[in-house]
Amino acid sequence: MPRQEFPAGFVWGAATAAYQVEGGIQADGRGESIWDRFAHAPGRVRNGDTGDVACDHYHRYREDVALVAELGLDAYRFSVSWPRVLPNGTGAVNRAGLGFYDRLVDELLGKAIAPHLTLYHWDLPQALEDRGGWPARSTAEAFAAYADIVARCLGDRLASIATLNEPWCSAHLGYGTGLHAPGRTDPAAAGAAAHHLLVGHGLAMQAIRAVAPRTPAGIVLNFEALEPASDRLLDLEASTIANEQMNSWFLDPIAGRDYPVAGGRSWSWRQNEILPGDPGLIATPIDFLGVNYYTRRRPQSPLLPAAEPPAQSPECTAMGWEVHPEGLTDVLLFVRSRTGDLPLYVTENGAAYELDPADPTRDPDRVSYLARHVAAAHRAIELGVPLRGYFVWSLLDNFEWHEGYGYRFGLVHVDFETLERRVRGSGRYWASLAAAPRASGTAGAAGAGR
Repeated sequence: MPRQEFPAGFVWGAATAAYQVEGGIQADGRGESIWDRFAHAPGRVRNGDTGDVACDHYHRYREDVALVAELGLDAYRFSVSWPRVLPNGTGAVNRAGLGFYDRLVDELLGKAIAPHLTLYHWDLPQALEDRGGWPARSTAEAFAAYADIVARCLGDRLASIATLNEPWCSAHLGYGTGLHAPGRTDPAAAGAAAHHLLVGHGLAMQAIRAVAPRTPAGIVLNFEALEPASDRLLDLEASTIANEQMNSWFLDPIAGRDYPVAGGRSWSWRQNEILPGDPGLIATPIDFLGVNYYTRRRPQSPLLPAAEPPAQSPECTAMGWEVHPEGLTDVLLFVRSRTGDLPLYVTENGAAYELDPADPTRDPDRVSYLARHVAAAHRAIELGVPLRGYFVWSLLDNFEWHEGYGYRFGLVHVDFETLERRVRGSGRYWASLAAAPRASGTAGAAGAGR
C-alpha cells in the first residue's frame, strides 16, 4: 500500500452493538427486546443461537475498553439497549440499566477514548412491538422520550449521538421480509415503519438539541454500490429502482428531498402515514452522517433471462458478499451529492472470513480487505469528500443477527465457550493506522460538524 496521510483530527475507531455483544439479557432489570423474542423462536436464527450471553460485554466492558486502549484507537462506537434503560419502552427509567452506560462512558473517557453512541441498533422493547412497533407512530414518539433520557444523562460526555443505525434494515428486514426481528412479513407495515423511523429520528434530534445542544448528533445509514447487471434498458431500470430503495430512500428525506418516486411505486407504498409537517421534521439539520458499506450488488430485471455468470468469479467474503473496495469511494461521493460539506464518517465497514484452524488470530484476508477499503476512503477524501473518521465493524466477534455466531467480523477473536479475547492481525493493522501521523492542517475533530 502506498503511504496515505489522513487529515488532522481523523478518527480511527471500532464499533459494536448492544444486543450483539452485551449478553446479560435479564441483568439488573432489563426488559425483553424484539431480538430476545425472535432469537428464541425456533427456526429464526441459525443453529438456534441467541444473544443471551453473546460476548458478555455487560460484565466485561472494562476488559473490552482496555482492548480498545491497547489498540490505541481514538474512538469507540456502541449502542444503548432501549429495553435496558426503559424495560417497557416508556415509563419509569431503569436506573441500573442506564447506570451501565454511565460507567461505560466514564471508562472510555478515562482511557482517552471518544464515546460515539447510537440510540437504536434494532433492539426495540418487545412491549412497544406488542403495541404496534415501528409501523405505529406512537413508537416514534416513545423513541423521542427515550432519546431525551439518554442525552440528558450522557450527552455532555459524548463525542456524538446517532439516532438510528440502518433504518432500512429495521423496516424492510424486520417488517417486510421477516428475516430480522420482529419477523413480520407485511409490505404495508414495512412502508409505515420506514416513515415512522424517520419521524422518530426527527423527533429525537429535537430532543437531543434541547438537552445536549453542544453534542454533535446525526444518523447512520447503510449503502450498497449498485451497478446494473447489463447495459440493457430493463436492467438499467432495475438498478435505478434498487438504488432508490436502498440508497436514496432514507438519505433523500433527511437531505430535504421527497421520497424517491420509482422506489415507492415499486413497493406500492401509499404514503398514508405522512402527516403535515413530517418532511420538515425529518429534514431537521444534522451535524454528521454515518455511512455503513460492505459490498456491491448488480440488480437484474426479472423480465430478462438470467445473466451469464462472469468468466471469473468475484472475490467474496465468507458470507458471499462481493469484495468491491471501489464501491466505498462511489458511495461516499453519492452521499456527498446530497449532503454537501456535512461531515461524514464510515461508521461500519468490515468482513467475515473463515477461521484459520491453526491460529484463529491470523486473518490476512481481513487485513487485505480493510487495507483496500481504507485506500478507497482515502481516494474519496482526495476527491473532496469531507470524511472525518472510520469505524471498523467489529471490535469483537459477536452475534450476527439471524446468522447467529456462524460469521466472525472481529478485530478481536472471541472464544464463545470461554469468552477469552485475543487480538487478531487485523486488530494490529487497525492499530497501526491509529498510530500513524495525520497530515498537517486542520480538519474536523471527533464528532465535529456544528
